[in-house]
Amino acid sequence: MHIVVAGAAGFIGSHLCERLLNDGHSVLAIDNLLTGSEQNLTHLTGHPGFEFLRHDITLPLALNGPVDVVMNLASPASPKDYMEHPIETLDVGSLGTRRMLDLARVKSARFLLTSTSECYGDPLEHPQVETYWGNVNPVGPRSCYDESKRFAEALTMAYHRKYGMATNIARIFNTYGPRMKLDDGRVVPAFLDQALKDEPMTIFGDGSQTRSFCYVSDLVDGLVRLMLSDERYPVNLGNPREITILEFAQEIRRLTGASSKFVYQPLPQDDPTRRRPDISKARRLLGWEPRISLEEGLQNTIEYFRKQQITAA
Repeated sequence: MHIVVAGAAGFIGSHLCERLLNDGHSVLAIDNLLTGSEQNLTHLTGHPGFEFLRHDITLPLALNGPVDVVMNLASPASPKDYMEHPIETLDVGSLGTRRMLDLARVKSARFLLTSTSECYGDPLEHPQVETYWGNVNPVGPRSCYDESKRFAEALTMAYHRKYGMATNIARIFNTYGPRMKLDDGRVVPAFLDQALKDEPMTIFGDGSQTRSFCYVSDLVDGLVRLMLSDERYPVNLGNPREITILEFAQEIRRLTGASSKFVYQPLPQDDPTRRRPDISKARRLLGWEPRISLEEGLQNTIEYFRKQQITAA
Protein backbone atom coordinates (compact mmCIF):
# COMPACT_ATOMS: atom_id res chain seq x y z
CA MET A 1 0.00 0.00 0.00
CA HIS A 2 0.93 3.68 -0.34
CA ILE A 3 1.01 5.02 3.22
CA VAL A 4 1.45 8.59 4.49
CA VAL A 5 2.95 8.81 7.99
CA ALA A 6 2.69 12.24 9.65
CA GLY A 7 5.07 12.76 12.56
CA ALA A 8 7.43 10.29 10.93
CA ALA A 9 10.66 11.70 12.37
CA GLY A 10 9.50 11.17 15.93
CA PHE A 11 10.40 8.25 18.16
CA ILE A 12 7.41 6.03 17.38
CA GLY A 13 6.92 7.41 13.86
CA SER A 14 10.40 6.38 12.74
CA HIS A 15 9.91 2.82 14.00
CA LEU A 16 6.53 2.68 12.26
CA CYS A 17 8.06 3.77 8.93
CA GLU A 18 10.68 1.04 9.26
CA ARG A 19 8.04 -1.62 9.97
CA LEU A 20 5.82 -0.53 7.07
CA LEU A 21 8.75 -0.62 4.63
CA ASN A 22 9.74 -4.07 5.90
CA ASP A 23 6.16 -5.19 5.26
CA GLY A 24 6.50 -4.12 1.62
CA HIS A 25 4.55 -0.85 1.67
CA SER A 26 5.75 2.48 0.29
CA VAL A 27 5.96 5.35 2.80
CA LEU A 28 5.75 9.11 2.44
CA ALA A 29 7.16 10.37 5.74
CA ILE A 30 6.03 13.87 6.77
CA ASP A 31 7.42 15.92 9.65
CA ASN A 32 8.10 19.60 10.35
CA LEU A 33 10.96 18.60 12.70
CA LEU A 34 9.68 20.76 15.57
CA THR A 35 10.39 17.93 18.02
CA GLY A 36 11.26 15.11 15.61
CA SER A 37 14.73 14.45 14.22
CA GLU A 38 15.65 13.65 10.64
CA GLN A 39 18.43 11.48 12.11
CA ASN A 40 15.75 9.00 13.13
CA LEU A 41 15.10 8.36 9.43
CA THR A 42 18.60 8.47 7.94
CA HIS A 43 18.87 4.67 7.86
CA LEU A 44 15.81 4.62 5.57
CA THR A 45 17.22 7.11 3.07
CA GLY A 46 17.77 5.42 -0.27
CA HIS A 47 15.10 2.79 0.31
CA PRO A 48 13.13 2.64 -2.97
CA GLY A 49 9.78 2.81 -1.17
CA PHE A 50 10.67 5.71 1.13
CA GLU A 51 10.32 9.47 0.67
CA PHE A 52 10.65 12.26 3.24
CA LEU A 53 8.77 15.56 3.05
CA ARG A 54 9.46 18.35 5.52
CA HIS A 55 6.05 19.90 6.03
CA ASP A 56 3.84 21.30 8.79
CA ILE A 57 0.54 19.42 8.57
CA THR A 58 -1.39 22.44 9.84
CA LEU A 59 -0.69 23.92 6.37
CA PRO A 60 -2.46 22.81 3.16
CA LEU A 61 -1.02 19.72 1.47
CA ALA A 62 -1.83 18.37 -1.99
CA LEU A 63 -0.27 15.08 -3.06
CA ASN A 64 -0.08 13.50 -6.47
CA GLY A 65 -0.60 9.79 -6.89
CA PRO A 66 -2.49 7.23 -4.83
CA VAL A 67 -2.71 7.13 -1.04
CA ASP A 68 -4.19 4.08 0.66
CA VAL A 69 -3.65 4.97 4.32
CA VAL A 70 -2.94 8.15 6.27
CA MET A 71 -1.43 7.56 9.73
CA ASN A 72 -1.33 10.68 11.89
CA LEU A 73 1.30 10.54 14.65
CA ALA A 74 2.16 14.25 14.47
CA SER A 75 2.35 16.02 17.84
CA PRO A 76 4.80 16.94 20.53
CA ALA A 77 4.42 14.01 22.94
CA SER A 78 6.57 14.59 26.02
CA PRO A 79 5.53 17.03 28.78
CA LYS A 80 8.73 19.02 28.23
CA ASP A 81 7.95 19.44 24.53
CA TYR A 82 4.24 20.17 24.68
CA MET A 83 4.60 22.61 27.57
CA GLU A 84 7.28 24.43 25.57
CA HIS A 85 5.04 24.40 22.46
CA PRO A 86 1.45 24.51 23.80
CA ILE A 87 -0.06 26.46 20.89
CA GLU A 88 1.60 24.26 18.26
CA THR A 89 0.38 21.19 20.16
CA LEU A 90 -3.21 22.41 20.10
CA ASP A 91 -2.90 23.41 16.44
CA VAL A 92 -1.54 20.05 15.28
CA GLY A 93 -4.20 18.15 17.21
CA SER A 94 -7.01 20.23 15.75
CA LEU A 95 -6.15 21.80 12.38
CA GLY A 96 -3.39 19.31 11.62
CA THR A 97 -5.70 16.36 12.25
CA ARG A 98 -8.34 17.94 10.03
CA ARG A 99 -5.83 18.46 7.19
CA MET A 100 -4.84 14.78 7.40
CA LEU A 101 -8.47 13.66 7.54
CA ASP A 102 -9.20 15.78 4.46
CA LEU A 103 -6.23 14.23 2.67
CA ALA A 104 -7.53 10.75 3.47
CA ARG A 105 -11.03 11.73 2.35
CA VAL A 106 -9.84 13.16 -0.99
CA LYS A 107 -7.77 10.02 -1.62
CA SER A 108 -10.50 7.62 -0.41
CA ALA A 109 -7.90 6.34 2.04
CA ARG A 110 -8.07 4.81 5.49
CA PHE A 111 -7.10 7.06 8.41
CA LEU A 112 -5.45 6.16 11.71
CA LEU A 113 -5.04 8.59 14.60
CA THR A 114 -2.57 7.97 17.39
CA SER A 115 -4.23 9.29 20.52
CA THR A 116 -3.03 8.83 24.07
CA SER A 117 -3.73 7.41 27.50
CA GLU A 118 -3.66 11.05 28.62
CA CYS A 119 -7.29 11.14 27.46
CA TYR A 120 -8.00 9.38 30.75
CA GLY A 121 -6.21 12.12 32.74
CA ASP A 122 -5.57 11.17 36.37
CA PRO A 123 -7.97 8.23 36.20
CA LEU A 124 -10.59 7.41 38.82
CA GLU A 125 -11.09 3.96 37.26
CA HIS A 126 -8.35 1.35 37.22
CA PRO A 127 -7.24 -0.25 34.98
CA GLN A 128 -8.38 2.07 32.18
CA VAL A 129 -10.84 0.63 29.68
CA GLU A 130 -11.80 2.40 26.44
CA THR A 131 -15.33 3.18 27.65
CA TYR A 132 -14.00 5.25 30.57
CA TRP A 133 -14.49 8.97 29.82
CA GLY A 134 -11.54 10.15 31.87
CA ASN A 135 -10.69 12.69 34.56
CA VAL A 136 -8.91 15.51 32.74
CA ASN A 137 -8.20 19.04 33.95
CA PRO A 138 -9.11 21.12 30.85
CA VAL A 139 -7.20 24.21 32.04
CA GLY A 140 -4.16 22.59 33.69
CA PRO A 141 -0.58 22.73 32.40
CA ARG A 142 -0.97 19.38 30.59
CA SER A 143 -4.28 20.33 28.99
CA CYS A 144 -2.73 21.52 25.70
CA TYR A 145 -1.79 17.89 24.97
CA ASP A 146 -4.72 16.10 26.64
CA GLU A 147 -7.37 18.26 25.01
CA SER A 148 -5.70 18.34 21.60
CA LYS A 149 -5.89 14.55 21.52
CA ARG A 150 -9.45 14.42 22.87
CA PHE A 151 -10.49 16.90 20.18
CA ALA A 152 -8.62 14.89 17.52
CA GLU A 153 -10.57 11.79 18.57
CA ALA A 154 -13.87 13.69 18.33
CA LEU A 155 -12.91 15.06 14.90
CA THR A 156 -11.93 11.60 13.66
CA MET A 157 -15.27 10.14 14.77
CA ALA A 158 -17.12 13.08 13.16
CA TYR A 159 -15.46 12.37 9.80
CA HIS A 160 -16.30 8.68 10.15
CA ARG A 161 -19.95 9.41 10.92
CA LYS A 162 -20.46 12.19 8.39
CA TYR A 163 -18.45 10.81 5.46
CA GLY A 164 -18.37 7.08 6.20
CA MET A 165 -14.57 7.10 6.29
CA ALA A 166 -12.66 4.07 7.51
CA THR A 167 -10.95 5.46 10.63
CA ASN A 168 -9.05 3.97 13.58
CA ILE A 169 -8.05 5.49 16.92
CA ALA A 170 -5.17 4.12 19.01
CA ARG A 171 -4.82 5.22 22.62
CA ILE A 172 -1.12 4.76 23.29
CA PHE A 173 0.21 4.16 26.79
CA ASN A 174 3.81 4.73 27.92
CA THR A 175 6.14 3.48 25.18
CA TYR A 176 9.92 3.27 25.27
CA GLY A 177 12.85 2.12 23.17
CA PRO A 178 15.71 3.33 20.95
CA ARG A 179 15.43 6.82 19.39
CA MET A 180 13.79 8.43 22.39
CA LYS A 181 15.38 11.82 23.03
CA LEU A 182 17.64 11.88 26.07
CA ASP A 183 16.40 15.34 27.04
CA ASP A 184 12.68 14.94 26.41
CA GLY A 185 11.82 14.82 30.11
CA ARG A 186 10.03 11.47 30.10
CA VAL A 187 10.86 8.98 32.80
CA VAL A 188 12.69 6.37 30.68
CA PRO A 189 15.31 8.63 29.05
CA ALA A 190 15.59 10.74 32.21
CA PHE A 191 16.38 7.72 34.39
CA LEU A 192 18.70 6.18 31.78
CA ASP A 193 20.62 9.40 31.23
CA GLN A 194 21.18 9.82 34.96
CA ALA A 195 22.00 6.15 35.59
CA LEU A 196 24.46 5.89 32.71
CA LYS A 197 26.27 8.96 34.06
CA ASP A 198 26.07 7.55 37.60
CA GLU A 199 24.27 10.72 38.66
CA PRO A 200 21.44 10.89 41.23
CA MET A 201 18.14 9.66 39.74
CA THR A 202 15.26 12.10 40.15
CA ILE A 203 11.99 10.61 41.38
CA PHE A 204 8.93 12.83 41.45
CA GLY A 205 6.61 12.31 44.40
CA ASP A 206 7.37 9.32 46.60
CA GLY A 207 7.71 6.95 43.64
CA SER A 208 4.51 5.07 44.43
CA GLN A 209 2.75 6.30 41.28
CA THR A 210 2.51 3.61 38.61
CA ARG A 211 3.08 3.32 34.88
CA SER A 212 2.92 0.50 32.32
CA PHE A 213 5.79 0.42 29.84
CA CYS A 214 5.43 -1.02 26.33
CA TYR A 215 8.43 -1.64 24.06
CA VAL A 216 8.21 0.26 20.79
CA SER A 217 8.21 -2.75 18.43
CA ASP A 218 5.20 -4.18 20.27
CA LEU A 219 3.39 -0.85 20.05
CA VAL A 220 4.11 -0.53 16.33
CA ASP A 221 2.78 -4.05 15.74
CA GLY A 222 -0.44 -2.99 17.44
CA LEU A 223 -0.71 0.09 15.22
CA VAL A 224 -0.26 -1.99 12.06
CA ARG A 225 -2.90 -4.48 13.17
CA LEU A 226 -5.31 -1.68 14.09
CA MET A 227 -4.74 0.01 10.71
CA LEU A 228 -6.04 -3.11 8.99
CA SER A 229 -9.03 -3.59 11.31
CA ASP A 230 -12.67 -2.53 11.06
CA GLU A 231 -12.79 -1.11 14.60
CA ARG A 232 -13.79 2.55 14.56
CA TYR A 233 -13.79 3.30 18.29
CA PRO A 234 -10.62 3.80 20.39
CA VAL A 235 -8.40 0.84 21.21
CA ASN A 236 -5.88 0.84 24.06
CA LEU A 237 -2.34 -0.15 23.05
CA GLY A 238 0.08 -0.61 25.92
CA ASN A 239 1.60 -3.12 28.28
CA PRO A 240 -0.73 -4.14 31.12
CA ARG A 241 2.17 -4.90 33.47
CA GLU A 242 1.98 -2.15 36.11
CA ILE A 243 5.09 -1.03 38.00
CA THR A 244 5.76 1.77 40.46
CA ILE A 245 8.17 4.49 39.43
CA LEU A 246 10.42 3.57 42.36
CA GLU A 247 10.53 -0.09 41.26
CA PHE A 248 11.23 1.06 37.71
CA ALA A 249 14.13 3.23 38.86
CA GLN A 250 15.55 0.30 40.83
CA GLU A 251 15.32 -1.93 37.75
CA ILE A 252 17.16 0.61 35.58
CA ARG A 253 19.85 1.02 38.25
CA ARG A 254 20.28 -2.75 38.37
CA LEU A 255 20.50 -3.21 34.59
CA THR A 256 22.93 -0.32 34.08
CA GLY A 257 25.08 -1.28 37.05
CA ALA A 258 24.84 2.29 38.32
CA SER A 259 25.38 3.31 41.94
CA SER A 260 23.07 6.32 41.60
CA LYS A 261 21.21 7.52 44.65
CA PHE A 262 17.55 8.53 44.45
CA VAL A 263 16.53 12.14 44.99
CA TYR A 264 12.91 13.12 45.43
CA GLN A 265 11.09 16.16 44.06
CA PRO A 266 7.44 17.24 44.26
CA LEU A 267 5.02 15.55 41.87
CA PRO A 268 4.09 17.82 38.91
CA GLN A 269 0.53 19.15 38.77
CA ASP A 270 -2.04 16.70 37.32
CA ASP A 271 0.56 13.93 36.97
CA PRO A 272 -1.43 10.67 36.90
CA THR A 273 -1.03 8.56 40.04
CA ARG A 274 -1.96 5.26 38.37
CA ARG A 275 -1.80 4.17 34.77
CA ARG A 276 -2.46 0.69 33.38
CA PRO A 277 -4.33 -0.21 30.19
CA ASP A 278 -7.05 -2.79 29.93
CA ILE A 279 -6.09 -4.40 26.61
CA SER A 280 -8.95 -6.92 26.43
CA LYS A 281 -10.28 -5.18 23.32
CA ALA A 282 -6.92 -5.30 21.51
CA ARG A 283 -6.52 -8.97 22.41
CA ARG A 284 -10.01 -9.80 21.18
CA LEU A 285 -10.16 -7.71 17.99
CA LEU A 286 -6.51 -7.57 16.91
CA GLY A 287 -5.02 -10.71 18.42
CA TRP A 288 -2.45 -8.36 19.91
CA GLU A 289 -0.55 -8.19 23.16
CA PRO A 290 2.99 -7.16 24.08
CA ARG A 291 5.69 -9.82 23.73
CA ILE A 292 8.91 -8.04 24.73
CA SER A 293 9.69 -8.27 28.46
CA LEU A 294 10.61 -5.15 30.39
CA GLU A 295 14.15 -6.47 30.97
CA GLU A 296 14.73 -7.25 27.28
CA GLY A 297 13.30 -3.93 26.15
CA LEU A 298 15.32 -1.97 28.68
CA GLN A 299 18.53 -3.77 27.70
CA ASN A 300 17.97 -2.79 24.05
CA THR A 301 17.26 0.79 25.08
CA ILE A 302 20.26 0.99 27.41
CA GLU A 303 22.52 -0.22 24.59
CA TYR A 304 21.15 2.51 22.30
CA PHE A 305 21.67 5.27 24.88
CA ARG A 306 25.19 4.06 25.69
CA LYS A 307 26.06 4.43 22.00
CA GLN A 308 24.47 7.90 21.94
CA GLN A 309 26.59 9.01 24.89
CA ILE A 310 29.77 7.67 23.25
CA THR A 311 28.90 9.51 20.00
CA ALA A 312 28.17 12.73 21.89
CA ALA A 313 31.49 12.47 23.73
